[in-house]
Amino acid sequence: MKIIILGAGQVGSTLAESLASEQNDITVVDIEPTRLRELQDRLDLRTVVGSAAHPDTLIEAGIQDADMLVAVTQSDETNLVACRIAAQLYNVPTKIARLRATGFLSRPELMGENGFNVDHAICPEAVLTEYIARLIEFPEALQVLEFGGGRLTMVVVRAVRGGLLIGHPLKELRKHIPHVDARIVAIYRGDQSIIPDGDTVIMQGDEVFCLAPTDRIREVMRELRKMDKPVRRVMIAGGGNIGVRLARALENDYQVKVIEHNKRRAEFVASQLNNVLVLQGDATDEELLESERIEEMDLFLALTNDDENNIMSALLAKRMGARRVVALINRRAYADLVQGGQIDIALSPAQATIGKLLQHIRRADVVAVHSLRRGAAEALELVAHGDERTSKVIGKRVDQITLPRDTTIGAIVRRRDDGEVLGFLEKPDPSEIDTDEVNAGAYVLERSVVDLIPPGRMVSIEREIFPKLVGNGLYGLRLDGYWMDIGTPERYLQASWDILERRVQTEVADRVVLLHDGTVVASGTPLAVFTPERLTAVYGISIDVTVDPDGGVATIRPVGRHSSRPRPLVTTTPNG
Repeated sequence: MKIIILGAGQVGSTLAESLASEQNDITVVDIEPTRLRELQDRLDLRTVVGSAAHPDTLIEAGIQDADMLVAVTQSDETNLVACRIAAQLYNVPTKIARLRATGFLSRPELMGENGFNVDHAICPEAVLTEYIARLIEFPEALQVLEFGGGRLTMVVVRAVRGGLLIGHPLKELRKHIPHVDARIVAIYRGDQSIIPDGDTVIMQGDEVFCLAPTDRIREVMRELRKMDKPVRRVMIAGGGNIGVRLARALENDYQVKVIEHNKRRAEFVASQLNNVLVLQGDATDEELLESERIEEMDLFLALTNDDENNIMSALLAKRMGARRVVALINRRAYADLVQGGQIDIALSPAQATIGKLLQHIRRADVVAVHSLRRGAAEALELVAHGDERTSKVIGKRVDQITLPRDTTIGAIVRRRDDGEVLGFLEKPDPSEIDTDEVNAGAYVLERSVVDLIPPGRMVSIEREIFPKLVGNGLYGLRLDGYWMDIGTPERYLQASWDILERRVQTEVADRVVLLHDGTVVASGTPLAVFTPERLTAVYGISIDVTVDPDGGVATIRPVGRHSSRPRPLVTTTPNG
């Protein structure tokens, strides 16, 4: 694909690095020439210096024939304007924008055709908040990732002394927990990746990637380390957007304290939260931490916008007794340097966000993308399409599938028994059809879905709304049996014939009404109404009607389909 990335910051650079390796035609736009030179020195891509919201800059970047625009600059306004220009002037098929301000995110109508024409909006703060919340739920884990609509969970755990499987081959896992269908899908020993088999021995210090049903994942984790006490007390350094979002998400279930250096910002944060103690001060102030009993904290999170400050405050908190510390670090070199030492987890905002972006960029076949070990590896959830003739994987055993080097299949999720829809494509081209199922019937929508419908214009719920709900609460009831699209008079008449001729098991009315152009043509029993002359006149095709003398069942057959007339309406009324 030809992809234009607006913004060469941490997110834009990381995204460019991922996509350039996949033989895409990448152009990166930024106002800072130094950033672009650094990218061009490392990657095979084009760069353009200029404002991402200026039409001339976009033209120089090749917007005229771009397949996708990804706007990830630091400015929400710039990202939105760029998407609008791409849609209105150049009809770019896919537009993705990174947005921070809740004022934009809370108004979905601004994203539609009458707004800024954004197909997908990504909020880094929201992604990070969700990411951290899962880490709090599993305090022993370095990463927690969900697959299969939440049915499967992957946790990354550092194997430590006391784990039952330490020093033993993986094949003993089945003996320890025979009732759990679990898999160790990867191991990192230092910087070396290992694709494990049954004879692989777990060593102390290994980073182990475990995949299991969500409700059984803790049993697998116990095999690798002793379980920590649940998190109850949390201290957050930094009252920025991420800190406030996280505090708001935690305040009803945990004891939360927030430290913010700026007085006015601290006052604002306090006004936004109900059950959180907000302190104005420096998170690297030893006296402040001591007075707030840092040694009693189950988790300390350094979430300011300063990498050095986050590292120092996390190290200090750890030294003073905090059980577990997490630092938000933008620079990858810093994150790789500190994680695994005194700092338990180094969070990379770019790596947390990149998965959401790649999920949309790689399109319908990719359900989810997760960055592992700060970009060293990826975990993908894919949909297998086709059949044994057209697909390289369908109909084959896992050991018969040729995979790229250092790649493994961790799990297979077949049709979800809860009815969740895995993909939705309205009126596909014949080449796009890879299923024997169609969407039909009645829709039941929650209020939150109704709010996604832009006001003031006609909206196709199948084309615009349902695709956005895939993976986020779209469910259907699968029904087998007779189905026919009655969108034309001929198909409608065919369905009526199939019912009357008992090809379909259904209740048939004993009286019918035949309408044409809003006028009742005839009413009575089916045999009295459905005469050859009357049906031919109404439907515009020659029709023959024969009656079985033994059973009295009418057989109605078209003789020719040579003309068309205004669409009639045929209705049946039970019991007269």
